[in-house]
Amino acid sequence: MKRQVLAITRKELNSYFGSPLAIIFLGTFLAAVLFIFFTVETFFARGVADIRPLFRWMPILLIFLLAALTMRQWSEEQRSGTQELLLTLPVSPLNLVLGKFLAVMGLISLALALTLPLPITVGLLGNLDWGPVLGGYLAALLMAAAYAAIGLFVSSRTDNQIVALIATVLLGGLFYVVGTSSVTDFVGGGTLSELLWSLGTGSRFESIQRGVIDLRDLVYYLSLTGVFLALNTVSLDSVRWSRKQEQYRRRVLLTTGLVVINLLLLNVWLYPLHGLRLDLTAQKEYSLSQTTKDLFANLQEPLLIRAYISEKTHPLIAPLIPQVRDMLREYEIASNGRITAEVVDPISDPEIEVEANQNYGIQPMALQTSGRYEASVINAYFDILIRYGDQTVILNFQDLAQFDLLPDGSTEVTLKNLEYDLTSGIKKVVYGFQSIDSVLAALPEPVQLTFFVTQNTLPDWMLATETTIETVANDIAASSGGKFTFQLIDLDDPNSPVTRETLQETYGLQPFPVDLFGTSTYYAHMILQSGDSGQVLYPSAEQTEADVRTTIESALKRTSSGFLKVVGLWAPPTDVLSDPMLGDVLQPLASYESIVAQLQQEYTVRSVDLSTGQAPTDVDVLVVVEPVSMTEKELFAIDQFLMRGGSVMVAASNYRLVYDQYQGILTMLPITDGLGDLLAHYGINVPAELVMDEQNSVFPVAVMRNVGGYQVQEIQAANYPFFVDVRTDGMMEDSPVVSNLPAVTISYASPVYLDEEANAGRETAVLLRSSSNSWTTTGENVQPDYERYPDMGFVAGTEKQSYPLAVTVQGSFTSYFKDRTNPFLTDISADGSAVTQLPSVIDFSPESARLIVIGSSSFADDFTLNLSARLSGDMYLNNLQFFQNSVDWASEDLDLLAIRARGSATHVLQPLEEQQQSFWEIANYVVALVALIAIYFAWRTRSRSEQPMALLPMEELGGER
Repeated sequence: MKRQVLAITRKELNSYFGSPLAIIFLGTFLAAVLFIFFTVETFFARGVADIRPLFRWMPILLIFLLAALTMRQWSEEQRSGTQELLLTLPVSPLNLVLGKFLAVMGLISLALALTLPLPITVGLLGNLDWGPVLGGYLAALLMAAAYAAIGLFVSSRTDNQIVALIATVLLGGLFYVVGTSSVTDFVGGGTLSELLWSLGTGSRFESIQRGVIDLRDLVYYLSLTGVFLALNTVSLDSVRWSRKQEQYRRRVLLTTGLVVINLLLLNVWLYPLHGLRLDLTAQKEYSLSQTTKDLFANLQEPLLIRAYISEKTHPLIAPLIPQVRDMLREYEIASNGRITAEVVDPISDPEIEVEANQNYGIQPMALQTSGRYEASVINAYFDILIRYGDQTVILNFQDLAQFDLLPDGSTEVTLKNLEYDLTSGIKKVVYGFQSIDSVLAALPEPVQLTFFVTQNTLPDWMLATETTIETVANDIAASSGGKFTFQLIDLDDPNSPVTRETLQETYGLQPFPVDLFGTSTYYAHMILQSGDSGQVLYPSAEQTEADVRTTIESALKRTSSGFLKVVGLWAPPTDVLSDPMLGDVLQPLASYESIVAQLQQEYTVRSVDLSTGQAPTDVDVLVVVEPVSMTEKELFAIDQFLMRGGSVMVAASNYRLVYDQYQGILTMLPITDGLGDLLAHYGINVPAELVMDEQNSVFPVAVMRNVGGYQVQEIQAANYPFFVDVRTDGMMEDSPVVSNLPAVTISYASPVYLDEEANAGRETAVLLRSSSNSWTTTGENVQPDYERYPDMGFVAGTEKQSYPLAVTVQGSFTSYFKDRTNPFLTDISADGSAVTQLPSVIDFSPESARLIVIGSSSFADDFTLNLSARLSGDMYLNNLQFFQNSVDWASEDLDLLAIRARGSATHVLQPLEEQQQSFWEIANYVVALVALIAIYFAWRTRSRSEQPMALLPMEELGGER
């Protein structure tokens, strides 16, 4: 059987390559693929390192290619009369069908192999994920097999090749169109819509080509192939039937019918099974992470995930519904009964709609759709409720989905990162529901709060605070089940186990002065000890029991991973400024709503006021963005927050981007009273310079174009060296902050230098560097002049090198105010008595203190992000992810970092000049042409070298010579 099938396959391949037919087919296919990839889909303009443009058109291209390849297989045999000859050979109809099928698949496999230079090119130009590439080629082969089987069956039913071609295109097109959004939306959604989607060859293709091998998709394509090969076999065999073979005919038809029915039932049986799949993506983007599974294990009560999704919705949204349903099903299975997941349609159930509207504030969104004859507006739901105890989180459509503009002008709607959205939402409700008692109960070892006081010198106005602290601490200890202990130590007691010198040497704690001249000092410090680490807590005068409880409970939360951490964000006011030299009105452009929205997915974010000289006690990470006009008290608050072992993130350069309303241009305003001296004391120097780089992102430029004698203004993208484009070769290896980022654009950045001597004994790292083709400038002009300098709009620097743009430092820091005047001395009254409690200075921080400095604030402001979104698509998401990764590192909360990186990072291409782009495009055309020529001559050479079959001698035939 095997030899017969292979013999027929060789015969058909010889028939293809015996004429220019095969080369014409292959050449046409390659020309169409390359033209679509580079021209129609504008590959280089997209700037994304993937081959989705190739596979997006593959279902349609394969329909026409397979129809052309299969149209002559049986039609030509019938027309020329050779089909009867084949049927008289001792070869079964099944072997004949399989032989021709393998010949077609061999040719289509060769056609697909000739497209491999495209992913190789993308891999050379960017960080291509090869998992979706393998999935795409597998999906293409499976789809080609189905179309080949359809084409062979159609060809067996007619002796006219043109009829076979048209019929195959129509039937193959029907299987493709039935699963498109246009058809599924036309039937009104619901179960019928899902059924049609599951029958579509194109919709199944999308699942595999994104890198997910689902057993259901494999079985679908193989079943479709098997059904039409079986029908082809019956069609071919029926030519030999006669009236005397009625029993044989019935047996064949029954066998074929059972095969078809069983294949259909197999697909029906597998359809509800969602977990039988293989994720080929490098970062396992479509598999539940271990972080998500660990979060399930910590659930103490049932958790509800309910998706409010309308069955009748916009056609662009309809394909997302099965993805949401499948993901919720996976959450339910992985939780081992802890999670109840359901999908409901509020439109069809008034009670559910009332509950969604009144209890959770979920409202439908108005969507405009276009039918065949008119446009209409429908109200549809696409929201997800996560409920745990009395805590709820609502994920709306804007949270879950994103819009991508395709080169042909159409819009594609995709889910952002569904696992990240769901898991972060679960984390919020779970951590928000837990109480202090549950956190204490989950601690692996008891914690101890020690209140150090000096009774002999304690001021009268601190006595009430001391009593309040004792009351609250004893109350928490009584209900902690032994997990929290409290003790009060009088340092003036001769039998005290701890002395003033011990506190100063171990924790760097200095006593508070009682009066201006410091003739008398006192201690009133709390230390929460958990294992080997300790947190210093500072009580203040006039604290109520609620204030003290908040301070202690916030410290306990920081020792546990069971609570949402608090990020304190300081940003400058957006008041209108004026140029001190010219008096021009300058409008700051920076706002940070996008960053706040990004951080709120995982943290409690609040704006902080540092003018009091102290950061709020419940803040875990202090983020200072664009520090300007900082007072001594604000510097003191930042310094002492770091000295207490806190984590500080600073995003700042020495310039501020502003808009000159009179001149109508962007300009940079030097920053005064920033954090330069404070950071320099910590061993981090940020000079008053801006980095410019030949490797940069684009900038919108207004260009005048002559159209029929009229000047038309249009916006074009041009190189802009102040938008430094940092790729993977400029990122620190093995750092969790940047390890999964393909690129980051750092705009208007100052270099950030580490002082090796000052940072001796600390852990330091340079996260980001500009390219080696960078230089610095000290000017304030950021307006490009492309008429004088067409390449980049500015004069290129002569001395070029790589500059550090972001650094991290971890270890023990010395206080900036150790040998400086305490800024609170300005609040001392003339008679020398303290109006309020005078804070003491912590001289040095514990080893757990963390500091991250980024030499730019504008890379994360709304103005720059919106500009990047318009010009570079979703690449701006990399900036948001870098910012949040930095906060994760500062807070030592890296749980969701890996999940977020899997879905939100964009794989980008290396920056290429227009000549380089043309080179790679032409190179692919040349490689395709050379490959075709090589195949042609190789087959011709092989054909000429074949020896004809030798005739037997006449003696052996019984004849005479």
